[in-house]
Formats: sequence, C-alpha cells, structure tokens
Amino acid sequence: MLTPYDWLRQSRTGGELLATLQLLAAYPDILAVGEDVGTPPSALHGLCERCGIYPRRAPHNRYCDVCGVIVNDARNLGQVARYVTLIWGYVNKLPRQFHAGHGFKDAHILGAYAHDDQHFLLVAPRRELKVWLQELLLYHGPDLKGLLQIFPTTGGKAVSMRDMLCRIHYLETRFPMDCLRVRFISAPHQIFHLHEYDRAGVLTFEVSEFVNFLEMAAIFRTLLRPEEQNALRELLKIEDDHEAQFFWGRFVGQLSAEAKDMLNAWKIRRWTQPQIKLLYTLAEYVTYY
Repeated sequence: MLTPYDWLRQSRTGGELLATLQLLAAYPDILAVGEDVGTPPSALHGLCERCGIYPRRAPHNRYCDVCGVIVNDARNLGQVARYVTLIWGYVNKLPRQFHAGHGFKDAHILGAYAHDDQHFLLVAPRRELKVWLQELLLYHGPDLKGLLQIFPTTGGKAVSMRDMLCRIHYLETRFPMDCLRVRFISAPHQIFHLHEYDRAGVLTFEVSEFVNFLEMAAIFRTLLRPEEQNALRELLKIEDDHEAQFFWGRFVGQLSAEAKDMLNAWKIRRWTQPQIKLLYTLAEYVTYY
C-alpha cells in the first residue's frame, strides 16, 4: 500500500505534484487507504501504467482511480506549476501554520504536506517566497533550526519531480541543526552539482542572509528598468578592465541617482559571475516596491 509520501514521489511533473497535494488536502484518507493491489497482468486485467501497483479503472483505461484523477487535474495545473517554488523543510519542529498532521493555514500557500514532526513540503507562488520567509522569522525567530531546501518544479523530461524529491530528502542531513539554513536550488540540474555551487558561495545561506539577498533583488528590480538590467548584465561580462571602465561611465550616466547609489554601495563590479547570476535569478522571485 502506498503512503501519502509515496504518492507524492510518484509525481513526474510539477503539475502532478500540485494535483497530488490538492487531492491529499481535499480527501486526506483516499491516498492513505487506496484500494486492493492489482492482480498480475493478463489479457483482461492490467496494472496502472503510472503507479504499477493498483488495477486500472477498466480494461480500456490506462490508470487506476487515484492516478487517473491526478493525471487529469495535472493538465490544468501545469501552467501554474511553472511559477511556483517548492520548500522541503527538515527542522526541529514544524512551523506554526501546520495543525494536526496535514492541516495547514496560510493564504499564500498552494499546497502543503507534513511528513512527520520534522519534515514538511510547501508549494508557494514564486514571488511569495520572501513574504513567507519573513513571516517564518517573525513567528519563530532563532527557535526554528534546520534546513529549508528551496527548489523549482520540473517538466519531467531530463529530471522528474520523483528524482528531485528523493535527492532533496537524501541531502537534508549535511548540516548540523544549530541554526536555520536555506539551500537555494534555482534549476533542476543543480541538484547533481551542489558542490560546485557551494564552493562559489551561492547555494547555502543562513536564513536571515538569504532574506537579505531577496531584499536586495527587490530593490534591484525596482530601481533599474528591464533594459537597464540587461545592459548591466552584459557590461559585467566584459573581462577587459579598460573597456569595462569606458562602458561603465557611459552606463551610469544614464541611471537615476538612486540606482547609481545602489550600484556603488554594493560594489557590484567586484562581484563574481555566480553572485551576479544569483542576483538576477532572485529578481524573478520578488515583486516591485
């Protein structure tokens, strides 16, 4: 029999994961109880093509009852899943929004699952991430410790949600539980190259430090117009110092006083390329002021 967590790990795409979480919230017993395991495949009977455990609805159907609902709902949730972020928490205690097992109360959250007293999974709109983290710090402060792994959904081609969830769960105990840390994975392929991003200093942060980076990204997005952001990114790729200095003078001459002060205070020209890429990535996770 599959548990709710097993059903989550059956998800191939972000849409299927969202559909599973919504089904779990609406009918908390349906995934836990399920039905009798299917009989061995024969000319008249077959197993579900998705889970491979439960019988199909009918000989001409491809899926069992639960998988059929999930796959059908996932078609409507695929577009939504492209603009959400996932948070897998391994902490000393569950956040206050969780109540009595799987219950969760937060208007910003699209889906939630409490695996046990120390593990949870949240799905939130990408641009609500900073708000959720700020509320978490406000209510829990230094009492909450552990690791929050933030990662995107996938389309199920090169890397499936099943692969992501299993890998994320495997990597959760790399740090002592002495404070609350954030591991930010912006693309599915990064999950297999974490050491490279850790060495560059753009993967794991203390939670307050990561919230500060999100705040910087919000200011950056507010003070620079999109075409100015693109021009700055190209300018920061120039390796020749004399050429970069020449274009930098022309570039800042077109900026507002606030934007100039921001870039000078940050000393952004001294940043490494991974740090610059992180800033531009986080700009997609915040809203304008």
